[in-house]
Amino acid sequence: MKVSQETGSEANIGFRRALMPSYLEMCPQKAVFSSFRTQPRFFMVTFPAVIESGSEAKLCVTLLKPQESLTLTVSLLDDKNRTTRLVQQVSSTPFHRSFSFQAPRVDGESVQKMKVEVQGRVFRVTEERKVMFRRYLPLTFIQTDKPIYNPGQMVNFRVVTMDAKFVPLDQMYNLVVVEDNNNNRIGQWTSVSSTRWILQLSHELNSEAQMGMYTISAFIGDRMISQVFEVKKYVLPKFDVTVNASQTYSVADVGLKVEACAKYTYGQPVPGQALVEVCRDPFPYVEVPGVTRQCLRKTTKMNATGCASLTVDTAVFFNTKFENNMQDAFLVNVNVTEEGTDVVLSKSATVSITFEVGKVTFLDLPDYFEPGSTINGKASKSSSLVSEAFSLVPFPNRDLSQQMTVSRFDGTPIVNKAVYLLDGNSNKLLLNLTTNQNGLVTFSVNTANLPKADLNLVASVTPEVVYSYKSPYFTTDTRVVQLLQPASPDNPSFSELTIVKLEQPLKCGATFPVTVKYSFVGESGGYSADIVYMVLSRGVIVLHAFQTVTARASNKVTSGSVSFQLPVSVDMAPAVQILVYCVLPSDNVVVGGASFDTEACFQNKVSLQFSPATAVPAEGNVLTVSAQAGSLCGLSAVDQSVRILEPGRRLSAEVVFNLLPVRSLSNYPYEVDDEQECLNVRPRRAVPADHAYDTFKIMGLKVSTNLPIQVPQCLMYRGLNYYRNFHDVMYFRQPEAMAAGPVGDTSPFDVTVRTDFPETWIWQLSEVGATGSTQVSLTVPDTITTWETEAFCLSSKGLGLAPAALLTVFQPFFLELSLPYSIVRGESFELKATVFNYLSKCIMVKVTPASSTAFTLGASNEPYSSCLCANGRKTFKWVLTASVLGAVNVTVNASAEPSQTRCGTEAVTVPTRGRVDVVTRSLLVLPEGVERTNTQSWLLCPKGNVLSEDVTLTFPTNVVQGSARCSVSVLGDIMGRALKNLDGLLQMPSGCGEQNMIILAPNIYILLYLEVTGQLSAAIRETAIGYLQSGYQGQLNYRHSDGSFSTFGYDASNTWLTAFVLRSFGLAKRFVFIDPNVLQSAKDWIISQQGSNGCFIQQGTLYHNEMKGGVGDNVTMTAYIVASLLELGVPVTDPVITNALSCLRPVVGNLRNTYATALLAYTFSLAGETSTRSQLLTSLNNLAISESTKLHWSQTPSGDTLAVEISSYVLLAVLTEQPLTTATLGYANRIVNWLVTQQNPFGGFSSTQDTVVALHALSVYAAKVFSMEGSSTVTVQSSVVGGESYSFTVNRDNRLLYQEKPLKNVPGKYSVKASGSTCVSVQVACFYNIPTPVKVARTLSVEAKVKADCRPLGANLMLNFTVKYNGAKATTNMVLVDVKLLSGFTADTSLLGSPPQSFAPLVERVDSEDDRVLVYLKEVPKGVPMTYTLQLKQVLAVRNLKPAVINVYDYYQTSTLSSS
Repeated sequence: MKVSQETGSEANIGFRRALMPSYLEMCPQKAVFSSFRTQPRFFMVTFPAVIESGSEAKLCVTLLKPQESLTLTVSLLDDKNRTTRLVQQVSSTPFHRSFSFQAPRVDGESVQKMKVEVQGRVFRVTEERKVMFRRYLPLTFIQTDKPIYNPGQMVNFRVVTMDAKFVPLDQMYNLVVVEDNNNNRIGQWTSVSSTRWILQLSHELNSEAQMGMYTISAFIGDRMISQVFEVKKYVLPKFDVTVNASQTYSVADVGLKVEACAKYTYGQPVPGQALVEVCRDPFPYVEVPGVTRQCLRKTTKMNATGCASLTVDTAVFFNTKFENNMQDAFLVNVNVTEEGTDVVLSKSATVSITFEVGKVTFLDLPDYFEPGSTINGKASKSSSLVSEAFSLVPFPNRDLSQQMTVSRFDGTPIVNKAVYLLDGNSNKLLLNLTTNQNGLVTFSVNTANLPKADLNLVASVTPEVVYSYKSPYFTTDTRVVQLLQPASPDNPSFSELTIVKLEQPLKCGATFPVTVKYSFVGESGGYSADIVYMVLSRGVIVLHAFQTVTARASNKVTSGSVSFQLPVSVDMAPAVQILVYCVLPSDNVVVGGASFDTEACFQNKVSLQFSPATAVPAEGNVLTVSAQAGSLCGLSAVDQSVRILEPGRRLSAEVVFNLLPVRSLSNYPYEVDDEQECLNVRPRRAVPADHAYDTFKIMGLKVSTNLPIQVPQCLMYRGLNYYRNFHDVMYFRQPEAMAAGPVGDTSPFDVTVRTDFPETWIWQLSEVGATGSTQVSLTVPDTITTWETEAFCLSSKGLGLAPAALLTVFQPFFLELSLPYSIVRGESFELKATVFNYLSKCIMVKVTPASSTAFTLGASNEPYSSCLCANGRKTFKWVLTASVLGAVNVTVNASAEPSQTRCGTEAVTVPTRGRVDVVTRSLLVLPEGVERTNTQSWLLCPKGNVLSEDVTLTFPTNVVQGSARCSVSVLGDIMGRALKNLDGLLQMPSGCGEQNMIILAPNIYILLYLEVTGQLSAAIRETAIGYLQSGYQGQLNYRHSDGSFSTFGYDASNTWLTAFVLRSFGLAKRFVFIDPNVLQSAKDWIISQQGSNGCFIQQGTLYHNEMKGGVGDNVTMTAYIVASLLELGVPVTDPVITNALSCLRPVVGNLRNTYATALLAYTFSLAGETSTRSQLLTSLNNLAISESTKLHWSQTPSGDTLAVEISSYVLLAVLTEQPLTTATLGYANRIVNWLVTQQNPFGGFSSTQDTVVALHALSVYAAKVFSMEGSSTVTVQSSVVGGESYSFTVNRDNRLLYQEKPLKNVPGKYSVKASGSTCVSVQVACFYNIPTPVKVARTLSVEAKVKADCRPLGANLMLNFTVKYNGAKATTNMVLVDVKLLSGFTADTSLLGSPPQSFAPLVERVDSEDDRVLVYLKEVPKGVPMTYTLQLKQVLAVRNLKPAVINVYDYYQTSTLSSS
């Protein structure tokens, strides 16, 4: 055989081999199929299914057996059927070529058609295939200096935009925002542009920032790019723990081996002990008595290298009667406790359990055999109990020889193991075999007596195939050896092309030889065939060529290999795809493919190097940055402890490559799938399978051809269509481009003072000049740790990422302080100072803490000086009691003293450098007692005047000294205060049927308001629709078959809740799909509840009674339902409405209920009955409570919880006037002025239903008066001479920005003045503590009892709390128990159960936060005490513990709060 090579242009990539077995396959066009048999002229045109708009694209053409001069034309048909010719080639000889063409420019996406026409004198065919042109958006990422922050820290971030080739762009961002965990906008920049490609900004977090996930978003037009970070109270870990355990455990293994290692961030091993816990859990939701979590615990000491190894006996986890209820996984948790400090760090791993104990495997089994040949073979076996493998090797003389191996699960061979060879088609036993000393079996099978069909061989350790569940088994091996037959289009062969694997990743800039193995089977006669190969990268064909192989006539099988050179360039990262195909003389198409990862390389080569490579605290260092000349680099370095705490969310090559619109092609978008005609077939005709087509498709390549490569979706035979069971590979589109300090003192003497312990050390931009290198001078911080860099550089040629550079900061003699994040004033904890000596000699250490007026230190019984020899450490302790609130500095001095005393047999030495180490760390001291809040709110609309409000800030006489703190906040949007903290601007609905709707409804009002005022951006709309869809689907869980709704879905249908759902869903349908049947059936059910007098009757129990507000009788229920139906657009003439209004009219003049009057006023306003509306509003005006510029209504003179809801209904009624007069707007404004004063610090009102109705009314009002124009200034001035003064400006660009400043002179007086032309929402919020309340008798109460279980590794407390109710009702509403944790403790909530079925009685939900546990109880029955248990685990020893309060209150009525 000879091989010749011919080079083409450029090409693509592949994924798997494709064969052509002999049963179903498709020809593209029936006219073509009928002609190619008599006139075999073949063509194939390949091109990517998705092509970048406006790019230089390529397509590849193959022409075979032309037999005459053929003209091949490739044209593009756009969506208006306009034709653009791309290629025209005239040839009478075969060829393989690639052609370049300019892709059309489109906006978004455009599906067009690639039309291929081949025409000769007697041959003509036309093919059309769809192709998508897509505009690729610029790539943008956001980099933060850290993934996690403490409250009060500075968040540094950068925004970078590049094109699809990673070339940076100067970009203007119309908006950049920082949003907190409730989607409140806490930072904002408008119309900001990058400076030399990088936009670098920062935002300082409030010292009382809430815990949770925060988001940075950058907007380019309507496109939003986001990056999240976490705000959490934490103390950085000093060491890291790694857990090593096998990924899979076989039941044949002798024990589970676990190794745990711990190292400090500066590289030294951690002394201490490891507690290893191995557990096996039952399946979730299993409620079989006796089935519980099974755990084993073992403790072992860390060795000198900081590691501990042990083997856990797993027998206890198996052979129980509950085996079928247990999960097949071990949960391994390791707690490493540092010696001396008792600091604990945990790491966990999951080990899957398999019951496979061994396997049998065929080795090198041939794909085919000739009839009558003998199959000879060998077999071997290995296991974890046992494992087996068979190998089949062809022998000469038409014998087919085989080998099998039998091995244990760990791969070791098994000797003298019985093995059985079965015929898989008939399950007939063919041979009994036994493995030899190497676990191998050799055998022969004579095929003469077997059917002339494919042979299905099964290797097993049992004489028949046995299926078992949760019992040890050997894996069998099944292989099909196919019968060798001559190849033809009707009888495809077993030919194949295989691309030999390359060692990955492929190195950028290198050239690799790619070897393609071929095996052509069943082709007759001597022939030559072209093996065509294409290479693709990032969806573009980059290489295209072919090689010719020649076969002799005597060969039934032609096999060998060809090679070509693959140069890997930077632009090909992160992966290349290779596809090879060959058209054989039998007209079969053989296809193979493979994908290979490349190095994560970029055009800009960047590297960082510290000099010196190690450092001591506070000394100078130089960071050398190397990159392309003219680069601008963003440099960052953080304490490695941050990465231990949160290893994710960092800028990496993977993050950058994930921005690419196409990393590699994969399948087709559904929009470009081509329609197929039914294939007309004659009897007994075989249709080849579509392996070739699948391989092209998997590579994302479209094929236009008249060769048989694809199975049709249907066959036409004798006038009937027969459809196959067709399952298309689903197409998943590539994701859109998304995101992704002070200097310490240096002393020439022997004293090191360490006070600078930043978490972020380097955050700066650095220019690389013409030399391609720059040096940045730095001062190393004081932390003994390893600093880890993260850096990127940008030049006009592209982006580059630097591998992380590490700088270990270390000194052989130093001390570390162990402090908690915070402590309560008056409490005591053990201050621990650990001194480390990594010198080679012994030293005498003396440790002295600095005195302070902020705390007192009590000495322990230990001496504060000690010998410390090589690699030694000692922990010194004091009892610290804090007496001053706020951040307190704690300073400790450790010195190596000269001494005549010997340390054992060694003399004491004094270090020549660093003899004294002084460390200062900060401790946050919190006030004791229980926190309370007080707010004052105003809506100020100056309209060219100056409005002024006087504010007096006072506190109770028993306020905890120093705990009072106040702040003033300003929002420019009238709705801003109502939206702020309402469980998030757009909150994911959850909970029971009532809670779900309480949170769902405000989402709808928010959307309506933002839409009407033109503030509903595409990004917010997309997020909101997701939330509404989730809430809609969740609410359907509470729907009954008759269309009604109830609170839990299984209780009685509820009239009020069904009306509320109908009203909300009806409003939501303009944003999301709501099943019309759901709306109609709910409406029909409500109508069925209408009596003959027109009134509606309340059915069902509301667990939250106040939710329905004042809807307590048939009149108010009817009014509520009529208002709901009218809001949904039901005409007033509808009989349901007219009958209901007839029920309401008689009571209009006899109402003695303010709530009913307000609701009816709104109902008749919607109905358009102006006289009745006027009568009711006049009555309400006489009942109004007027206070200066404010107006409101109440059910009782003393005020009540319905006041907000009543006033909101009046506001809704007033605003129905058409058109709105200035006088009416002024009247409405007075109601709004009062409503905003009722808001709590989080923007809500006194109860959840208040919030829903008030938000509805405020959104309607805000939409009526909304204007983007104008601006206002708010000035807040202290009455104290020289006191602080703040000025806030509100304009169209920052109206949604939450602006806040602290007020320092409290208690005290302030003036708030507003001037300008637009309305502003102003709120002063005060937080303070009062002593833990003395228990008083209440209808709802809680009692707590604590039992201690003291252990060496920290105390465990069992907290039992009992909730009691003795009120007037049979049960409470939903109850919330808020458990504040003791200082130094964490909570294990497992005793309360887990969702959903296995919770403790009446527990609906359990939430764990940093320092509290929230337990939701469905209800508390009257006179039935409910007792629950929490386990509290001590993680830090604290003395003189202050009481931690447990609060219990009605979830819907927080005024019922009781404490213990």
